[in-house]
Order: sequence, then structure tokens, then C-alpha cells
Amino acid sequence: MHFLTFAVFRERTPMFPSPRRLSLLLLAFGLAGGSFAATTAREPDFGDFDRRARAGARLSVVFFGASLTWGANASDPQQTSYRARVAQRLAAAYPAAHFAFHDAAIGGTTSQLGVFRLDRDVLRHAPDLVFLDFSANDGINEAAPETLASYEAIVRRLVSEARTPVVQVILPFKWDIDRGTTDGMAGRDAHLAIAKAYHTAVGDAVALAQSRVKAGAVTTEKLWPFDGMHPGDRGYDLFADAAWTAFNDAVRDQRVCSAPEKMLHAFTYLRSARVRLSTLGPPPSGWHVSAPNPVSAYFDMLMSRWLDDELVATPSASTGGAAPFRARFTGSMVMLFGESTVTSAPYRVLIDGEPVKQDFRGSTLAEVVKGNAHHVQVIADGLDPTREHTLEIRPLFSAGTAPPPELRLESICVAGGDASVRPAAP
Repeated sequence: MHFLTFAVFRERTPMFPSPRRLSLLLLAFGLAGGSFAATTAREPDFGDFDRRARAGARLSVVFFGASLTWGANASDPQQTSYRARVAQRLAAAYPAAHFAFHDAAIGGTTSQLGVFRLDRDVLRHAPDLVFLDFSANDGINEAAPETLASYEAIVRRLVSEARTPVVQVILPFKWDIDRGTTDGMAGRDAHLAIAKAYHTAVGDAVALAQSRVKAGAVTTEKLWPFDGMHPGDRGYDLFADAAWTAFNDAVRDQRVCSAPEKMLHAFTYLRSARVRLSTLGPPPSGWHVSAPNPVSAYFDMLMSRWLDDELVATPSASTGGAAPFRARFTGSMVMLFGESTVTSAPYRVLIDGEPVKQDFRGSTLAEVVKGNAHHVQVIADGLDPTREHTLEIRPLFSAGTAPPPELRLESICVAGGDASVRPAAP
């Protein structure tokens, strides 16, 4: 069993937005990620993007993914990451265009969280082109049903709702290339099948890196000089080559993305909601609304970039504890999204009055990266989506802990069924 919650985010918008921006704003903030109404007459057409770029249009390009999109271990992620290299190539290829490039990458996350970030971190930018990561973190060598369903839901919403062309990028870790073959890479195969079904472009850096290594043009040690997950500049150049070739092939072919009538995987994540705890009524005793920390272990994990606020639980002076946070939700899965700090406390979650598996630790990632980071915890999946469930979060504070413990959560994310969250009954 696992649980998620989702919050509706409201942004300041121009008084007279363009028709495309207006349609996407209605999508992002009016539909809350739920339905698939057509939002604009424009098709997700690579040829159309090329024509508008050559004509000098203002174009929004979003790079959506995890640390390989951000550019961890690049000498300068803003200049030598794969997304920066692709942005530079776009600017050079279309000198008349006016590009706005948007980094929507949080390291150490998967498409399961990506579904709940799509409205806030991607669609609000009214994208004209999206480069989509997550293959490595979702698992190139495994075909996990939940992550395949969430990944496909992202592709489907981008193509069907946002009407934007998509370049799926399949980015590897070092050990994926050391295998010397793509045989048995079930996750990669599944993402390629999604690309075929939705007619997206696909930049397969796995196959490209293996071919270059086999040809003796480079070694994996040159591509990954620091650790096996994140390449150096030379590796990011190769990633950019794969993405750029895929984009140009799609432009040459005048490719138009489209969604198949039926999903290849479960439709769980087509209905999703991310609801901020701060919107669910007055905080219980021991909880208060706060801003996310403006410092972090890594820039892509700087949660002031990714969270609008947090509900923070701290132990009271009188009782040493904090009251449980309660809510109701519908959905087949539920997740919590917030911030991990070295002082984050463990917590217990009850679904329908029953404890879920083991207790969870809010400090786990912060302790690993030695600084503030994100906290993403799938609580339950496989729930009955036709009934309303109760959710209870109990901070577990230890007496006499110094510095004082805390628990920082932003939102409850739910998917499946009606995908809704509301306050607990009084």
C-alpha cells in the first residue's frame, strides 16, 4: 500500500495572456491535472516549432527530469550540462527566435513525483517543446508498473493537453554502458515503446554511448570520471548529441506527436492531485506554516524552488509532541512531498486507522547528502479508488533531542479514481 497528495497552485499571470498561454493556464490551474480537454488548436508538431523558431517567435523550452537533466558533476551545470548544450544549439540554429529555457530538474526523483510536478514546474511555462528525462531513475533495466504508468501519463498529458512536441531522452548510468548491450533493458524498451506509440522524438544516449565505446572513440571512464551515476562534461556532451539528433530527426520528418486511443500502461496517473497541507484548514496543534529553507545540499534540491510553502511540525514545550495531521482522500495511491533536513523526525502514517508498513524517516536523504534536500515518500498504492480514505500523519519526536526535531511537509499527492484531497471531518 502507498499514498500520495496533490495541491493546486495559483500563479500571478499577465492580465491579457496569449491564447496559448491562456489555454495552458486553464489546464494547469483549472483542471488540476485531471481531464483531457483540448486546450489549443496547435498540434504537438516539430515542423511547426521549427517554422515558428525560424520566423523569430518567442518560444518556451522546458527540460524536465532529475539530476542528469540538471547536470550533476558538470563543471558548470548552467553551461556544460546536456540541457545547457541543447539550449546553446537551439539558440545557434535559430538566431531569430527568442527562447526562454526552463530547468525543471530535481535530482534523485522519478516520474512518480514528476506527475505531481507537471502543472507547477512545466505547464505553467506554456512549453513549446519539452525534453523529458526520468528513464535512468525510473530504472532502465526494470519495468516497474507504477513508474511506467506515471511516465506514460506525463507523455500523454504533454501531447494531448499541452499540445507540445516531446523529446524523450534515455540517459544512462555508467554501469548501463559497461554492460555492452541493450538486451534485457526492460525499462528502456518500455520507454521506446511509449515513444513509438506517441510519435515523440527519442534521444537514446544508451545506444549512442555503447556504440562510441565499442568503436574505441571514448571510454566509460572518460565519460564518467567522478562517479558511476553522473558524467562529466564529456558525458553530457554525448547526452546532448543524442537529444539534438532526435530533435533534428523529428524536425526533418515533420513529426507530429499524438496519443493512442488506449494507454499502454495503467491509467492510474491520468487523474492526479497535489494538495498543499496549508490549504486544508487551520494547522493542528504543534504545526505551523513556514517557507522552505533557502539553502540545500545541491541546487537542484533547493526546495524553495520547488515548494510553495511547508507545514512544519515541532514538539510543544508542554507535551513534547505535536497533534496528528488528518485529511481525507480518494485515489489508489498516495504520496507525501516535502523537505528533508538532518533534524527531520520520523513519522507514522495511518490509512483508514491502520498503520502503513513501517514508520518513515524524514531525515534519510538529508543525512545521505549532508544538507537539506527533498522528501518524497510513497505511502501506499493498490488502494480502492472508489471509496474515500482517511490519512493520519503522526510525528514521532524523541525527548531531549538537540537541536529540536521537526517534520516538513508540503503536499499530499494522490492518483487514481477521483484523485481528491479534503480536510478531515471536524
